[in-house]
Amino acid sequence: MIISKNFKMAELIHLNYEILSVLKRFNIQLGFGDLTVNDVCIKENINPDFFIEIVNSFNNKEYFPQNKLREYPVNMIIGYLKNSHSLYIDKKIPEIEKLIENLKFKLEEAKNKKLIQDFFLDYKKEFTEHILREEERIYPYIITLEKNILERKTQRTFFEQMKSYSIVHYQSDHNDVEEKLFDLKNLIIKYLPSPSNPEVYTSILVKLFKLEKEINEHTLLEEKVVIPKVLEMEKQFFSEIEEGKIKIQ
Repeated sequence: MIISKNFKMAELIHLNYEILSVLKRFNIQLGFGDLTVNDVCIKENINPDFFIEIVNSFNNKEYFPQNKLREYPVNMIIGYLKNSHSLYIDKKIPEIEKLIENLKFKLEEAKNKKLIQDFFLDYKKEFTEHILREEERIYPYIITLEKNILERKTQRTFFEQMKSYSIVHYQSDHNDVEEKLFDLKNLIIKYLPSPSNPEVYTSILVKLFKLEKEINEHTLLEEKVVIPKVLEMEKQFFSEIEEGKIKIQ
């Protein structure tokens, strides 16, 4: 099923409750009554076409219109990605940490809890470093590049930076943080004995699977949309510098 702007927003949640996670990334609050997707987006000052492409991609793994998504301003895409970061760090990760803390093992198996905690803390550290690198270095670079192209001018310091840096450096350094999540799931599923409260194990696994799915989609958006789009922007930038369309100040 392809979702359209004429769908009622409430219908989306009944169709797939996990779309609630997408609404959070757009800062859309519940309580929209029978308004359509288009109506809610206009009310919240959100591009409805961009919202629909994201929702369809999230709802259907076979649907990923990378060429269409590249048509949107890069700052719009990055805004969505940054909101995703906040959701992961402020909500998803702490929820899993709390569940791990609530695990109860028999005395002779207490080391298993520490093993899971240490494994997850390693993942959290790597994931947080990845996000910080994006938000402090990569995203500002991309937004400045887009701004310079639109305004037809650039600072010499940025121009010099671009001569020695390209988004391809980020592409080669784009850590696959999903691998550690997979390893942690395997550790719980295949190798450790069940704790005294096994229902917590199930809750942890469910949240790990959901987090993994969302991060995979996040990475897909970065690798198939943002990076190719920025590569084209870099080519355009240098071409327009040579043609004198972009002035160096």
